[in-house]
Amino acid sequence: MSADLEALRERLPDAARDLKLNLSAVLGDNTLPADARWGVASAAAFASRDTGLMQAIVAAAREAGVSDATVDDARAAAALMAMNNVYYRFRHFMKAGDRPSYGDKPARLRMQRIAKPAGDKAVFELMCLAVSAIGGCEMCVQSHEHVVLQAGMTEDQVHDAVRIAATVNGVATARALAA
Repeated sequence: MSADLEALRERLPDAARDLKLNLSAVLGDNTLPADARWGVASAAAFASRDTGLMQAIVAAAREAGVSDATVDDARAAAALMAMNNVYYRFRHFMKAGDRPSYGDKPARLRMQRIAKPAGDKAVFELMCLAVSAIGGCEMCVQSHEHVVLQAGMTEDQVHDAVRIAATVNGVATARALAA
């Protein structure tokens, strides 16, 4: 863990003691290769909109040797899922309600980056899945999980990615509440 991220972790309030421990644990050794681990952490930090957390995680990612393409894909995943999680969650809500016809309408939202990420496609999809878990979009989580598993990743890797996203999101919340 980089010095910046370690300092941020140490500054978390006592009420977030569990998150201090979890952050070290989920970013340590797990089933994910470094680019996927730090790509997911970066995407979750970007989704949190916590500038200090974003900077600390990206610095740690770069220290771990993560490429510029992976960090750029993390930004793109956070931004695209901010749009898609709202849109597809709406469609899911309406499908279950009195207006299932919304599910028949074309999205007409540009999402070319999903088809052509700057780096590894499976890692990009894993980032999208993690951000979608934060965003609470069941349809997006299921869709990205399917693609990730088809690409050869395992359920354990998906699980580790969501653990990272959950912890990074919790750290951002703890930082906001301590401010």
